[in-house]
Amino acid sequence: MLTPSARGSASSAGTILLTLASAQFLMTLDTSVMNVSIATVAKDIGTTVTGVQTALTMYALVMASLMITGGKVGRILGRKRAFAIGCVIYGCGSFTTSLAPNLPVLILGWSFLEGLGAALIMPAVVALVASNFGRPERPRAYGLVAAAGAIAVAAGPLIGGLFTTYASWRWVFAGEVLVVAAILVSARRMADTPYEHDGELDLAGTLLSAVGLGLIVYGVLRSGTWGFVIAKPGAPRWLGLSPAIWLIFMGCGVLAGFLAWERRRRDRGRAVLIDPAILHHRYLRGGLTSFFFQYLLQAGLFFSVPLFLSVALGLSAIETGLRLLPLSVTLLLGAVGVPKFFPNASPRRVVRLGFLSLFLGILMLVAALDLGVGPEVVTWPMLLAGLGVGGLASQLGSVTVSAVPDAQAPEVGGLQNTVTNLGASIGTALAGTVLVAALTTSFITGIQDNPAIPRELSSKAAVQLTSGVPFIPDSDLKRALGAAGVPGPTADAIVDENTEARLVGLRAALAVLALIALAAMLVYRGIPTHQPGTHAEGADP
Repeated sequence: MLTPSARGSASSAGTILLTLASAQFLMTLDTSVMNVSIATVAKDIGTTVTGVQTALTMYALVMASLMITGGKVGRILGRKRAFAIGCVIYGCGSFTTSLAPNLPVLILGWSFLEGLGAALIMPAVVALVASNFGRPERPRAYGLVAAAGAIAVAAGPLIGGLFTTYASWRWVFAGEVLVVAAILVSARRMADTPYEHDGELDLAGTLLSAVGLGLIVYGVLRSGTWGFVIAKPGAPRWLGLSPAIWLIFMGCGVLAGFLAWERRRRDRGRAVLIDPAILHHRYLRGGLTSFFFQYLLQAGLFFSVPLFLSVALGLSAIETGLRLLPLSVTLLLGAVGVPKFFPNASPRRVVRLGFLSLFLGILMLVAALDLGVGPEVVTWPMLLAGLGVGGLASQLGSVTVSAVPDAQAPEVGGLQNTVTNLGASIGTALAGTVLVAALTTSFITGIQDNPAIPRELSSKAAVQLTSGVPFIPDSDLKRALGAAGVPGPTADAIVDENTEARLVGLRAALAVLALIALAAMLVYRGIPTHQPGTHAEGADP
């Protein structure tokens, strides 16, 4: 297949890359924007914070559940057509969301329509990079596309904060409609690949994959509320355990049934949603595993650091976004610079160095968090973490797609985005669970050991807070204590314990992420030692 440089000008290749990167940016932007606007959105549409969080959960569920199906639809309709249809659906969802008068309309526009559009667009983006760029050009192309998604996570709080503070959150979604229109116009330049004219969509497989993935993602998302294995006080119990772990087990069982169903259809010569044999590729498995760890760490980091900046230090959404920008800078430098200046670098070495950089950045942040520190302590850790994510982004997309023939690129796209969504969900849930558990233990121990806090008050608080201490600013806690009639000196002592406990919770969450980054460096044997497309690359066993 001809590369863009063989077919036309370099500007055409640049336009194609910008189009695909813009689509990836949009797919990731919504959640990070909404995270800093939840309270405002809830007030505007007449619902509660829980209602908006439900919409957030449903968006993740729809998107993750239909990713594999979206990859198959791309093979049947053609990648370019699936991309365009996904953009239209996504644009309609953004427009509906921008006008949403209530929660049901918000869920229809954002959770369902945008989630459905993303499930078509994201696998198609992976396949369209493969069909428009030759193997030597793919590391840079995939790096830029992945960097666009990661930058959206970092820039989302800043964009959301600006619009929510000075205009309205609705303008973000209205602006997305214009961006989608521009993407559709520029997408006409992209080259497509042959599609399956007589392709058949495996409806039973679609249902099994959607149910299995949906159960796993929902279980992970609810684990913060219910508990992961042991049910929290007041949470429901299934056979003595949290429903979250049972949902995850059920989802894994349904996915095992899905793979057995797909093998049966393949052996009978029927069309399959995904050929299970694709998972036998060692490089593909290594790339998907690394993607999982990358997004788990990335999501955990973007959960913990904004909490430290906004709640512990009291920064506004705009100030928080600005403090996260150093990560975006080095991320882009890593994603673009590694393929440009080290085109023949070993993907295995770059991936291991990427995880090492993430580990060092997180470790530096754990060591820096202390009472009295300012927001500047996150700068160097964010620079290191961004460099690590950029290095990973520059290699992993090319590794996964190049492990199989180009015709299977949409299937890889579906798998890749499924794995990244699972990693992001688990990363957020894990960081939140560890943070709240450590915060609760430290806070309760602190108020019980503090002589300035009466014994009866600390005992009463310990009983009421066994399900988890909320991660709230000192000002909110002091206001609540004053309303409850707690004397000033006692209230001050409780606030001091809350300040210390918050840092303990943050350090615990980040320490767990650092250990995971260290473990991720060991998953290197599934990554090739030579760039895809080179003669030295060798065959994947």
